[in-house]
Amino acid sequence: MQVIAGLGNPEKKYDGTRHNTGFAVMDAIAEEYGIGWDRSRWKGLVGKGVINGEKVILVKPLTYMNLSGDCIQPLMAYYKLQPSDLIVIYDDIDLAPGKIRVRPRGSAGGHNGMKSIIARLGSQEFRRVRVGVGAKPAGWDLADWVLSHFSSEDEAKMKEGRERAAKAAVALLDTDVESVMNRCNA
Repeated sequence: MQVIAGLGNPEKKYDGTRHNTGFAVMDAIAEEYGIGWDRSRWKGLVGKGVINGEKVILVKPLTYMNLSGDCIQPLMAYYKLQPSDLIVIYDDIDLAPGKIRVRPRGSAGGHNGMKSIIARLGSQEFRRVRVGVGAKPAGWDLADWVLSHFSSEDEAKMKEGRERAAKAAVALLDTDVESVMNRCNA
């Protein structure tokens, strides 16, 4: 069993914002594979299903971004899963809109949702799919930037990026991370 988690913020007002890119990718995966969402005791929306013969749990933490680990860690503990069974999809301001990067492990890179997950799991040894949302323009507050919506030009790039991120996360279920990185990080 593997877990794919997409990060975001739960309120409707955050739909379509840069910071909710992980949620948008999760919705695409759930729709593609016919997996429904249910509330869970792990402070999130959880969907269970089978993708490419692999049992999966899809998760959207409803704890707000900075407390994402408060959802992920208890779920992982309940199912007795290791960090290596986890794939996290999240927004990255260091990548251009729609670009993706797959990594086998690593630091939080300043992302508070990732900091929370790493702290709660006590490990950085989980796969991740970073989705570019564009760099903060000069004069913008970082929080205002990541909670803003995309321009129509960037939204077109993001639609493609979300599709590529969903495919990358699914590929990670049954393909070694280096092969997925070689395909997706170009």
